[in-house]
Amino acid sequence: MTLDEFKQIYWMEWIHRLWGRVVGLTFLVPTVYFIARRRVSAPMAVKLVGICGLIGFQGFIGWWMVKSGLKDDLFAPGSHPRVSQYRLTAHLATAFVCYLAMVWNGLSILRERRLLAQPGDSLRLLSRLSHPKLRFFRRSVAALCTLIFTTAMSGGLVAGLDAGLIYNEFPMMGTGLTPPKKELFDPFYSHVTDHSDLWWRNMLENPSLVQLDHRILATTTFVSVLALWTYTRFNPRVRLLLPKDAKKGVRGLIHLVTLQVTLGISALIYFIPTPVASAHQAGALLLLTGAFVLGGRVWMPKRTARLLAQRVQSGPKVARDSPVPKRSSGQVLSSSAEVSGPAKTA
Repeated sequence: MTLDEFKQIYWMEWIHRLWGRVVGLTFLVPTVYFIARRRVSAPMAVKLVGICGLIGFQGFIGWWMVKSGLKDDLFAPGSHPRVSQYRLTAHLATAFVCYLAMVWNGLSILRERRLLAQPGDSLRLLSRLSHPKLRFFRRSVAALCTLIFTTAMSGGLVAGLDAGLIYNEFPMMGTGLTPPKKELFDPFYSHVTDHSDLWWRNMLENPSLVQLDHRILATTTFVSVLALWTYTRFNPRVRLLLPKDAKKGVRGLIHLVTLQVTLGISALIYFIPTPVASAHQAGALLLLTGAFVLGGRVWMPKRTARLLAQRVQSGPKVARDSPVPKRSSGQVLSSSAEVSGPAKTA
């Protein structure tokens, strides 16, 4: 590595670390303020503190990951210094979990406020969502979120092993759809004499099998999104019950997963150019966000339903779908607040 190349890497790493600290402070400082001023409910305060803990844990995982690249054996002649693919994937997973916790809590607060603004219409909407025919759809969305997350984490293993620099064609891998079996399950990656760890070691450490696993998961994700859209399109009962914004969410997933597959194949066949690879990683987060937003649109918030029922029963004035009164500076809105009015006072 030349001095100029080192400077480029140094400044990229320095900015990344500094940006991570800025992210932590921009969440920690408002959290302390809102809790100290009692602007949030106790359950929401716990969630905010939990997210702050996740941000701190993410920083620790980052240090732990970088530390794995300082082994003496990595500096031998001809070696290629790298961090552990396990720790890199853990760093990526923690970042995703932290981000999704923010997104889900934010969506919950916004959705509760919107539902409480029109109690009568909202009760009818929740009644539609509680129909047994939509239970399978909600479970499918939850399973899809898990699948997308797992696929993204397998991409972390691909990045950690530079597995994208081999078999740079699609859908073929060499002369077939998969590499030879002896290459996929190579005894070289086994660490014990009886080879009892042959399968899982190769799945996590063999670049050929790691890339194949990522291809399989990505293809499964693509097919699953198409299947979910088909289910909502051609099942008449589901098509009738599903809210309009949920239908838009499913269509949005079609666009996002198509873009993500295009970026993944492009990154592979062009030997992983950094801009395309970065866009592919961002696309994974965007696709997961789309799935979470869709889940929020069909999720059944039982506590909100209870608040809506109390509001409708409290009087005919509220039952006529009057909007929620504007909050004063001393009032609070939190999806976790156990209140029956429009807000909780500080």
